[in-house]
Amino acid sequence: MLYRVNDIFCSLQGEGHHTGRAAVFVRFAGCNLRCPFCDTDFESYREMTTAELLAAVCGYRPRFIVLTGGEPTLQVDSALVAALQAEQFEVAMESNGTHAAPANLDWLTVSPKGNLAVSRCHELKVIFTDEASVSDFGVEADYYYLQPCDTGDSQRNEAIVAACVAYVKSHPQWRLSLQTHKLAHFK
Repeated sequence: MLYRVNDIFCSLQGEGHHTGRAAVFVRFAGCNLRCPFCDTDFESYREMTTAELLAAVCGYRPRFIVLTGGEPTLQVDSALVAALQAEQFEVAMESNGTHAAPANLDWLTVSPKGNLAVSRCHELKVIFTDEASVSDFGVEADYYYLQPCDTGDSQRNEAIVAACVAYVKSHPQWRLSLQTHKLAHFK
């Protein structure tokens, strides 16, 4: 199988439950949705075999790997997850939830958009624009996060963050997730 990979890099997880954790990121190209706030380049990628992908990620020290995109469920299968686990990686995936994820993942984050094919995950991360955007979308999760939407407008972003913080204060089943990689300016 050939995987269309947009980027592979080592950094810190910038958002959600694993914020601050050193990780290898594999950003897969392509998505069935094109959300206006997404930070992925959809057009550029290189095709990689499983062996090539393993060779690229095994050169990094962290053994926590985040499969992201685009939408990784369009390409990632249980065989790739197993191959990564055989190299001692703890395998996490960030998905929009519109396609089923491999069952052998160690961690699944769903940021719901569209019609969902996922009903259970470890972490549900909802993009917050206002109170009307808050829903669990019928997904059962271990952790529920609200992440303020980055609109590219600093005044609007400030208002969204303030509204999100106020919402979490009055709805403590939710936690705040900030995009620390944007705040601290790291990739």
